[in-house]
Amino acid sequence: MTAMGAYRATYDRSLQDPEGFWRDQASLVDWIRKPDKILDDSRAPFYRWYPDASLNTCFNALDRHVVRGHGDRVALVHDSAYDGKSRSITYARLLEDVAAFAGALQQLGVGKGDRVVIYLPMIPEAAIAMLACARIGAVHSVVFGGFAPAELAVRIDDAQPKVVVSASCGIEPTRVIEYKPILDKALERAHHKPDAVVLKQRPQAEATMVDGRDLDWEDVMRAGRANPAACVEVEATDPLYILYTSGTTGKPKGVVRDNGGHAVALAWSLPNIYGVGEGDVWWTASDVGWVVGHSYIVYAPLLTGATTILYEGKPVGTPDAGAFWRVIADHKVKALFTAPTAFRAIKKEDPEGRLRAAYDVSSLETLFLAGERTDPDTYHWASDSLGVPVIDHWWQTETGWPIAANLRGLEPMPIKPGSPSVPVPGWDVRVLDERGQEVPAGTEGAICVRLPLPPGALPTLWNDDERFVASYLSAFEGYYLSGDGGYMDEDGYLYVMGRTDDVINVAGHRLSTGSMEAVLAQHPAVAECAVIGVADQMRGQLPRGFVVLKAGVDRDPDELARELVQLVRDEIGAVAALKDVSVVGGLPKTRSGKILRKTMREIADGHDPAVPSTIEDAAVLDSLRPALRRG
Repeated sequence: MTAMGAYRATYDRSLQDPEGFWRDQASLVDWIRKPDKILDDSRAPFYRWYPDASLNTCFNALDRHVVRGHGDRVALVHDSAYDGKSRSITYARLLEDVAAFAGALQQLGVGKGDRVVIYLPMIPEAAIAMLACARIGAVHSVVFGGFAPAELAVRIDDAQPKVVVSASCGIEPTRVIEYKPILDKALERAHHKPDAVVLKQRPQAEATMVDGRDLDWEDVMRAGRANPAACVEVEATDPLYILYTSGTTGKPKGVVRDNGGHAVALAWSLPNIYGVGEGDVWWTASDVGWVVGHSYIVYAPLLTGATTILYEGKPVGTPDAGAFWRVIADHKVKALFTAPTAFRAIKKEDPEGRLRAAYDVSSLETLFLAGERTDPDTYHWASDSLGVPVIDHWWQTETGWPIAANLRGLEPMPIKPGSPSVPVPGWDVRVLDERGQEVPAGTEGAICVRLPLPPGALPTLWNDDERFVASYLSAFEGYYLSGDGGYMDEDGYLYVMGRTDDVINVAGHRLSTGSMEAVLAQHPAVAECAVIGVADQMRGQLPRGFVVLKAGVDRDPDELARELVQLVRDEIGAVAALKDVSVVGGLPKTRSGKILRKTMREIADGHDPAVPSTIEDAAVLDSLRPALRRG
């Protein structure tokens, strides 16, 4: 890797003396009991950071800024493109609301270690509920509002929450999505029953309440304001939240984030990676249901003392492709973080970038993109439109913060389109071959991280240590397997080329093709099926389904395809984005019966791969080619 001054020195120290490095960064956080021991490796590969320390994450995100005299600073701006209103909430007011809701949760019997499932749209109550859990040592699990009853029920059963917090509806550009009927169906399906549901009624749709279980948010807040909660001391290693990510089997993986390492890592990352500090206005255009929303809508900006934008809207259609420019201009945003999909959508609607001219976006210094690979076309269009650095960076739900980035606060580096730049301090990134040996520069392999993972990364999966090891640590001893393939160039820049498993990436959302296949297979007409992720210019990847009908079934293919698309939508939710199902005569398989999904995907993406030597019947693949190449 080429010498890079501040970056090089910081990166080298983080790998050569990780305990010394993370001891220094611990000063970014206010501790109740300061760490003496930095890394506990006694149960490797279950490493724990700051094992003898204690703190409160909510105190660090809110109280300490108020104590230091910054209570009047704006903590959060809620900008809704649907009603055209924006609301600014100061640190002092946010603290008051969070303490009230935390007090209300305590009155409902929620205590340290208890779980709370949060199923909310992009409204301030989502951040308030998350921080209220952190305040009393409860563990929150936010479920994205687009998930259907079956997916929500599975998460409720796994987390076993005492309370579920929801709203009457979410809003999309063309419709209102009522959450309460989805939640009611999920609770019917779930074996675990929460003690209470707290519901925020929104004017766009009034929800019907269930007597004895459902409570109105406003009533609960009134009770909480009478008994606001103080911060509860938790161990640095105690869980802060569970965030479910798509697994390749039916059961979702509950990524656990601890309190201490998470607070330190995020407090370090925002100024050093993103160049955003105290008092700066920062906008992450994502959703609180995803890891990006947890880390960079809620926790990192508030831990840093910045102003965070919570945007309820889309890049296009609310009302047009100038929506992002308006938000930047209205709130004097310094840096924006979103998915490349957003800019592909804006480019599609306004290819000449004419709408930008109507807004003063001069406050914007940097655009950060992540969630899927930023293709060079999107990079150049965004760069030319905005005239600011466009920074691709790479990380995962599991890691909680960036693995590779161009560190704008520590040392800005030359940008190479198509690369998220260099490994971030703390992340010992290696590219390995099938035998676990490092490969030379320019050679593709499995992107892995040498253990221990830095603070802020997952220490394990919720109630599933065995699966944590099997999923991430078993491929190569001493390494975390990212599941992405790629290579390093001669300058030490990383190139991430795509997933190596069957989890696909649709507009920055990781979705399991296996779970979609499970739904398709339920249909009485379907004998077998495969879902693959096909490259899509707008959204990175889109799922395409292929089904083989049972013998004797005579159905109109178009009608059946519509039924199957609706079935996936009902079971998984619109977020699955499966809109294309083809009825085919057979699926290509190995002699052992494994469907050749990778070969199918390569053909669909326009490549001409060699037919695998293990194929059972090459004629099946030949007959499938027209369907794969279609579109």
